[in-house]
Amino acid sequence: MALRSNSSTSRESSEKITIQNVSRSYESTQALADVSFSVAEGEFCCVVGPSGCGKTTLLRAIAGLDDPDSGSVLVDGNPVSDPGLDRGMVFQEYALFPWRTVRGNIRFGLDRPACDCADCEARVRELIDLVGLEGFEDAYPKELSGGMKQRVGIARALAVDPEILLMDEPFGSVDARTRDRLHSELIDIWTQTEQTVVFITHDIDEAVTLADHVVVMDADPGTVQSTFSINLERPRERTSPDFVDLVAQIRDELGSPVETTV
Repeated sequence: MALRSNSSTSRESSEKITIQNVSRSYESTQALADVSFSVAEGEFCCVVGPSGCGKTTLLRAIAGLDDPDSGSVLVDGNPVSDPGLDRGMVFQEYALFPWRTVRGNIRFGLDRPACDCADCEARVRELIDLVGLEGFEDAYPKELSGGMKQRVGIARALAVDPEILLMDEPFGSVDARTRDRLHSELIDIWTQTEQTVVFITHDIDEAVTLADHVVVMDADPGTVQSTFSINLERPRERTSPDFVDLVAQIRDELGSPVETTV
């Protein structure tokens, strides 16, 4: 199960994920209402919006962890009804096993009958190198910083080489400096693996830093308000006029206009 080529020119433009008129309610609360958008093969998509707009509910539907009341979620044109090894998920709160080492947590993703890896230990070493945790293979989660824990979570999600990586505000619990470093590392990993990424965030700067396109959601109930294509070269400079203008446009769309000066 080797990593994919690091050539970004091989990314395709066909739809990988299709959200069609998805609605979901919990008792008297409607989390999502008629949500529709698509994510292209190999694309980095960020979904941004206020708390309560259904971002996590939407991600769980893509992961096959939650069924919509109406509408459908398609991957490669096929309806999603259950979790699958084609989709890896990274959670905000790490979700690591405290009794497993870094190696053990990453290896957990491979300890399944469905794994066809010829050399799982080699795969684990490859992933440890990919996320920059050399020398910490035998450390336990309590011995790691927040950023390191999240790297373990990313490596575990990547273990079975999923075609889609789903990330639910994964950097919300780390400090700003660590978050900036993780942004850079995540883009490097994405460039190498060529996976399709759906990344949930409430941070507009983070979305513009990472995404090929941004889906903006509104709340009560959760709906798609607009989408933005982010046609900026990477790495992105947050003080550039184009970056600042895009952040201002998205803030304005969310009802939080700001003055921009460069």
